[in-house]
Amino acid sequence: MIDLYYWSTPNGHKITLFLEEAAMPYRLIPVNIGRGEQFRPDFLKIAPNNRIPAIVDHAPADGGAPLPLFESGAILLYLADKSGRFLAPDLRGRNAALQWLFWQVGGLGPMAGQNHFFAQYAPEPMAYAIERYVKETGRLYGVLDKHLSDGREYIAGEYSIADMACYPWVVPHARQRQDLAQFPHLARWFAAIAARPATARAYAQARTVDNPPAMDEAAKKILFGQDASTVRRQGL
Repeated sequence: MIDLYYWSTPNGHKITLFLEEAAMPYRLIPVNIGRGEQFRPDFLKIAPNNRIPAIVDHAPADGGAPLPLFESGAILLYLADKSGRFLAPDLRGRNAALQWLFWQVGGLGPMAGQNHFFAQYAPEPMAYAIERYVKETGRLYGVLDKHLSDGREYIAGEYSIADMACYPWVVPHARQRQDLAQFPHLARWFAAIAARPATARAYAQARTVDNPPAMDEAAKKILFGQDASTVRRQGL
């Protein structure tokens, strides 16, 4: 059994996509990040960066104590290795997927996240910041579109954790001010993943905990108002 500490964000969706595809038994534990539940001491023991998602595997392969993990990319890699699915076993296939997994966690996710913040949540519109991150998000869409232009169905050939990492960050493309019609190969890939039954099941999970998502002023203060003092207070 996998305990999944979750909220309905793109990074949260990555893990439900995997668990639903692999049909691995899991228990969904909501962590309402807009109400500060990610700062609870019991959660911080699992996820010291106070971010979702995080998991606890109660049956790790070494037969030892339950294993906690945080960071969505690390969790995807762990689950792929544990299940033997969605990551090719050969050297070239494995690394074909891993390079795009790291591309997402180091590029597409952070840049699209800044896009969301400055375009949707910043207290005052900042034209330069909005233009910067909208353009960079578009550039990254272009990189993936070009990669998919050789006719491959999925990012690493077969459906993999690279696709599961990237897809949730493309779902809010309209909010990111991106037009999928400008990226036909990416749009074809996006539609193929959206049509998978496990994708529908994963996104149905989101609606059980956060429908509709709330982003009031209190939530903004919690999500965007933390600094080093927050970390220092956690040990008190």
